[in-house]
Amino acid sequence: MTKELIQILSTLGYPVRLQGSLLPDEPYPESFFTFWNDSADGDSYYSNDEHAIIWSYSVNFYSMDDSLVNSKLLEAKALLKAQGFIVSGAGYSVASDEPTHTGRGITVLYRQ
Repeated sequence: MTKELIQILSTLGYPVRLQGSLLPDEPYPESFFTFWNDSADGDSYYSNDEHAIIWSYSVNFYSMDDSLVNSKLLEAKALLKAQGFIVSGAGYSVASDEPTHTGRGITVLYRQ
């Protein structure tokens, strides 16, 4: 599912990185997405076996442009929902390690 998530987010034209993967001396892109796989738990148990996996991701958008932080994240939400992901709410603020960037995140689920 991670590959699919990256492919979908990449269509928005911004870099997509694993959360925390920027090197200490690597400059932040002007705007970019990050993701983190929070869990991939079994579901739909019967006959002593799981028959589905619930993937949970944190998806964040960081930017130097405050106006993009909300708009691009909501654009990503709509795109992910159209591809079968479950995304509810309007997101939440996320901390940035750089004073030039602000960030916003959403929780994304997929039932496989």
